[in-house]
Amino acid sequence: MKDLDTIPVIMEDLGARAKKAAQELAFASAERKHAALIGAAEAVWDRRAEIIEANAKDMDFGREKGLSPAMMDRLMLDEDRIRGMVDGLRAVAEQTDPVGEVIAEWDMPSGLNIQRVRTPLGVIGVIYESRPNVTADAGALCLKSGNAVILRGGSESFHSAGVIHDCLLDGLRSAKLPEDAILRVPTRDRAAVSELLKMIDYVDVIVPRGGKGLVGLVQREARVPVFAHLEGICHVYVGATADPAMAAEIILNAKTRRTGICGAAECLLLDWRFYTEHGPAILEALIAAGVEVRAEGELAKVEGIVPATSEDFGCEFLDMIIAAKLVDGVDEAIDHIRTYGSDHTDCIVTEDEAAVDYFFQRLDSAILMHNASTQFADGGEFGMGAEIGIATGKMHARGPVGAAQLTSFKYQVRGKGTLRP
Repeated sequence: MKDLDTIPVIMEDLGARAKKAAQELAFASAERKHAALIGAAEAVWDRRAEIIEANAKDMDFGREKGLSPAMMDRLMLDEDRIRGMVDGLRAVAEQTDPVGEVIAEWDMPSGLNIQRVRTPLGVIGVIYESRPNVTADAGALCLKSGNAVILRGGSESFHSAGVIHDCLLDGLRSAKLPEDAILRVPTRDRAAVSELLKMIDYVDVIVPRGGKGLVGLVQREARVPVFAHLEGICHVYVGATADPAMAAEIILNAKTRRTGICGAAECLLLDWRFYTEHGPAILEALIAAGVEVRAEGELAKVEGIVPATSEDFGCEFLDMIIAAKLVDGVDEAIDHIRTYGSDHTDCIVTEDEAAVDYFFQRLDSAILMHNASTQFADGGEFGMGAEIGIATGKMHARGPVGAAQLTSFKYQVRGKGTLRP
C-alpha cells in the first residue's frame, strides 16, 4: 500500500467493483436491505469491545498528531456512542425504502401514463475526517437508497472505521447482498483521495464531510459532481425582544453541548436594544462556562472578553471559542450572516414573529431556526434518521442528506400502442 504507483490500480479496482455492485443493489428488495442493516447493527453491538480497542489505537494516533480536544471528542468512541451507532443503523433500517417511490404521476391527452420514480444515484464516494461513526451512517444510508459506496475515512479513524466496516460487511453477507456494495479505501495515503475525485467512469457523486480544508480540496479537484458540505459557521442572533433566560440557555447549548460538530454556534449577534436592556449576562454566562468570547467595540469592555480580530468572524472554531458582536436590528444581523456565514444553520432568538418571518424570508441558509439550538442541525433530530452530512449547496440535495436525498429519479412512460402523430 505504500507504493504510490499502486494506488491508481487499487482505486480503479474499487470503482469497478462498486459499479457492478450498484447495478445489483439498484433492484435489491427492501426486505434484503432491511435485513442487511439489522445484521450490521447486531454485528456492531456484538463487536463493541473490538471497536473500542481499535478506537484506542486511533486516539493514540490523534494525540500524537496533536488534535484539539474538540477533534479528539469527534474521534472518541465509547459504549454509549456505539449504542448510538447501533440505534442509527436500526433507525435507517426501519425507514421507508425510497427506491421505486412514485414521486408524481399523470396522464397525457396522447394516452401516455407518465410516472416520476425515485432511483439510486449509483456509486457514491464519501470522504470524511475523524468521526468513525460516519462509516456506519454513510454505509447505511447509501445501502438504504440502493447505492454502492466507496468510503474514505480520515487517517485518525483508520482502525475504528476498519472494524465498523467489517460489521457492515457482516450485514451484507447475512442478507446475501454483494459485499462490494460498501467498500472502504484500504490506505491512509492521500493520493487515494485525489484518485477518487477523478473517477468519472465509476463514481456518480462525491460527498465530503469535514472541515474547510477538505471541502475546499474536493471542490477544487473533483471531476465528479459534489454535494457540498461547507463549514458550519452557525450564527445565533438574539433579537431585541428575546427572552433573556431562553437566549442564554440556547446559546450555551448551541456552543458548548458538543463544540466539534458542524451545528455548533460560532458567532453570537446581540441586538443593541437587547444589550441596552439586559446587559452582558449572556456573555458572562458563556465565560463562566469556560468559553473564550472574542468581541470588539462595546462588548470588548466586558470583563473576561478577548479582543476580536477580523479573522474571528467567519471562523469555524470547533472549540470552546465564540465570536460576538453587537448589531443594530435584524437587517444588520442578516447582513453580517450573509457576509460571514456558510449557508449552514442560522438562528434567531426573539418573541417578535414579524422579525422571525423577515429573518426566514431574507436568509437562504440550508437550515434556519427560531428559538432553538443550532445543535439540532442533524438528520436524526429532523426525523430523517442518520444523515450523511448537511449539504450547503443549492443543487439536488440541501440540508440534512438522508436516504431519500441520495436518490435521483427517472420517468417511466406507459402506452397502449400509442403513436405520435
